[in-house]
Amino acid sequence: MNDRLIPITVIETLERSGALELDSLYKAVEKLHGEMDGRFFEDLLMDLEIRGLIRVYNMARGKRRVELVK
Repeated sequence: MNDRLIPITVIETLERSGALELDSLYKAVEKLHGEMDGRFFEDLLMDLEIRGLIRVYNMARGKRRVELVK
């Protein structure tokens, strides 16, 4: 697993699919890069959000929605 390619995969997946639930995005990225730690993925999303590339919204029942900033 190449950690430097994962952010690019997240952005490309969101460009193709639009907004996704966090679980769906995690499964799509995991399919391409193999098994990864959930905490690593959370930190990666937080970094992308701080950079202003994505937004993460809280939804009902503890689910979260991730979308690309336009």
